[in-house]
Amino acid sequence: MKKLNWLDYLAFVLIIVGGLNWGLVGLFGFDLVKFLLGESFLARVVFVLVGISALYSVATFCKMAGIKKESYSPEGSSKTVA
Repeated sequence: MKKLNWLDYLAFVLIIVGGLNWGLVGLFGFDLVKFLLGESFLARVVFVLVGISALYSVATFCKMAGIKKESYSPEGSSKTVA
């Protein structure tokens, strides 16, 4: 299993921030990021960084889970030619 680097941890923290923020929006209609940063460019930057972090985490999921792409084979899958 590969070690996580600083970018992995940063992405994880930003995903948590985004998830908690969306939870607050969904439950209470309260946007914590906009409350703290207002309708500013910085608030938009935070939202963009959260989105990029999610994409980064999807792209590196195999690394974070310790699974190699080459060795992944879903159970019960079979290749058929149509």
